[in-house]
Amino acid sequence: SGIEEKNLQAGHIAALLSDFDLAQTLYLSSSDPLAALMLRCDLQHWENAIQLAKHLAPQQIPLISKEYASQLEFTGDYVNAIKYYKEGMKEEKANHINACNAGLARSSLHVGNVRHGVDLALTHPSQIVQRDCAAILKDMKQLYCAKTKDQYKKGALKVGDILRQISSPKILLQYAKAKEADHQVNYKEAAEAYEKAKDHDNHIRMLLEHLGQPEAAMRVAQQNHSLTGAKMVARFLLKLGDYSTAIHFLAMSQCGEEAFQLAQKHGQMETYAEIIGPNATAEELQSIALHFEEENKHHLAGKFFLRSGKYAKALKHFLSHHTGEDHSSLDLAIETISLAKDEVLKSQLIDYLMGETDGIPKDAHYLFRLYMALDQHEEAARTAIIITREEQAQGNYRSAHDMLFSMYQTLGAQRAPAEMAANLLLLHSYVLVKVHIKIGNHLKGAHLLMRVAKNISKFPMHVVPILTSTVIECHRARLHMSAFSYASMLMRPEYRNKIDAKYTKRIEAVVRRPNSYELEENNSPCPFCNHSVPTNELFCPACKNNIPYCIASGQHMVRDNWSVCPHCNFPACYSDLLETESTCPMCSQALIPEDIHLIADPTAYLQAIGTHD
Repeated sequence: SGIEEKNLQAGHIAALLSDFDLAQTLYLSSSDPLAALMLRCDLQHWENAIQLAKHLAPQQIPLISKEYASQLEFTGDYVNAIKYYKEGMKEEKANHINACNAGLARSSLHVGNVRHGVDLALTHPSQIVQRDCAAILKDMKQLYCAKTKDQYKKGALKVGDILRQISSPKILLQYAKAKEADHQVNYKEAAEAYEKAKDHDNHIRMLLEHLGQPEAAMRVAQQNHSLTGAKMVARFLLKLGDYSTAIHFLAMSQCGEEAFQLAQKHGQMETYAEIIGPNATAEELQSIALHFEEENKHHLAGKFFLRSGKYAKALKHFLSHHTGEDHSSLDLAIETISLAKDEVLKSQLIDYLMGETDGIPKDAHYLFRLYMALDQHEEAARTAIIITREEQAQGNYRSAHDMLFSMYQTLGAQRAPAEMAANLLLLHSYVLVKVHIKIGNHLKGAHLLMRVAKNISKFPMHVVPILTSTVIECHRARLHMSAFSYASMLMRPEYRNKIDAKYTKRIEAVVRRPNSYELEENNSPCPFCNHSVPTNELFCPACKNNIPYCIASGQHMVRDNWSVCPHCNFPACYSDLLETESTCPMCSQALIPEDIHLIADPTAYLQAIGTHD
């Protein structure tokens, strides 16, 4: 457009008047924005040119970088010259690449990177470049001289080649010390020589003091178990304020006292304790415990008194630290008693858990776990029953079920008392009711409800709702006599006014017009003796055995349909377990049909659990 052409002309005028910034602005808004880049290149304003090229002509960046690098080299700014020569290497033309390599060789020599500079010079096709590099080396008083390419190559033996040819530790050490003492010192080559000579301490020193490679120094110290090297690393880390790693290296270099004092001074005692780990002596552990004791850190003090075998002190601190939110100290208190085997200490913990010490009874789970840790299974079982009875009395049936199941699994079928097994059966039957009613299996739901209703005193919070559900499900399942029996119970004065209004008339009708029909229950063989037993009966009158129940249906198990949950190992009828939802009704773990197998002969299982009543 006309405006853009005017801006172009105005840019030319501004350039003639030496107002280059204005000229650039005008060119960029003209019909030929590249004129701005050409202007900066003509003026050798290379930094500006590179910035413009990024947006206007990225392909020109290598060319401009090479020119800028050449200018920087000429002015003696070799570090930045190297940077821009490397940028220039992105061009593909051979002449351009050779020019950049020549500049890199010269600049590398000037900054003291002799090895790299020599390598570049030796591989360069131009003898002029090689002579220039030889002159630089001569001026720097290096042991290189060359008037021709052959002379240069002969005199410029690379250090890397020399090191590869030498195997004598004595010579390598002399070489390393010479390189380090030379006024044109090359610390990297000195470090490599120390490494090859297996002088680990000096290798670590070079890495830390001259090459700034603390991680490499740590690696060398650890791999070679260098005590002096570890101390050097620790001192270096202390200067950086990295106390935890410094403590690690002090401990590693067998400076235990120094490590302890450093940990004490900088609040790193836990780190120190973790580092010395299982190799710590009882004395060291007690020192740590006393440190935490002085700081009133009861949990940590108790932890290290426990590890040092001072059980009485450990228990004292654990009980001092316990709060309602933090249970870890009680866990360790139980561990302390299990290790101490001390009746006095055991009594102290039991008194504390029972609330005798502070008037606040603690969660009974801890008492259960204490008895389990002490192998006092009868006391553990009694405690478990008390715990679940309280949950059950409050109407928390699922919680009571899961708790009882967990404790039953902990004790094992052989050690779990009959009362615990009976309570688990009742709670599990209650849980199964909803499952079967949901899928419309009212007959199974009714039998499960009748099992619960026969023990209704154990469900005090929901007596009326449970009895109501029992009446309704029995009626649906054509168990009319049973429906009448439980409906009559609901008509008692203490229950009648608590019946949900929407069910009152239905229940009254069942009582007023009783039906004597009762659907006959199916029988199936007892898995112990094959005697025919009602499917929901769990006691065989013939062999006097308690029959295992199916965790999916609540009915008694039969030999030819035997399976177990792959997670909790509770028995289940194979066909019923496959029909359940995606989780085990007992342990709530996910079920995969492929993991459920039909057990051809359950004799071993029956022998393990089958006991006479």
